[in-house]
Order: sequence, then structure tokens, then C-alpha cells
Amino acid sequence: FFLQGAGWDLETVKMVESEKAVLFKELPITWIQVVEEALYSSVSKQPGRYSCPLYKTSLRKGTLATTGHSTNFVCYFHLPSDVEDQGHWVRRGVALLCMLDD
Repeated sequence: FFLQGAGWDLETVKMVESEKAVLFKELPITWIQVVEEALYSSVSKQPGRYSCPLYKTSLRKGTLATTGHSTNFVCYFHLPSDVEDQGHWVRRGVALLCMLDD
């Protein structure tokens, strides 16, 4: 995955402010684990968790599916950060991408 609008700190395993002139940051290999709904609810509500949208491409648009989401939208990832306000990352347009356009 590629992170757009933010950086990634490998030591703390958290989202951070992006470096100057760096548009995309490649994330390390990500292990996706299925969890029970109760654990998911508690983790997603932890301070500093950003509900980061994952898109197939950087266009961030597509046709509207019957689910109410764009066909380009995949799912949300709850990424950790030291910033408690999710609006901070929303204003920066932070998103995950499956691939880059080039």
C-alpha cells in the first residue's frame, strides 16, 4: 500500500506528518488479521486512530455502487498516530492507495 498525505514512522509504527516534497510513502508489508467485532470496536475507538480509506487508484472516484461507496473504494484501515483529532488527517486528505498511477 501507499500512504498519500502523511508519512509513516517505522520505529513507532505510526502515521506521522509527511516529509517535504514526498507525495507518497510506501508502507511496509501489512498483516491483515480478522478480529471479532467487540475487539474491532474497542481498537477503532482508541485515541489517535484514523479511519483511513483505501482506494484502488489515486483518482479516488468511481461509479457509485449499490453499497453507497465508490467502486474505487476498498475499505477503511484504522491507522495509529499521535494526533487524537481525526480531522487533522482528513484536512490533509490522507488515504491509502493500492497502486500509483505511474
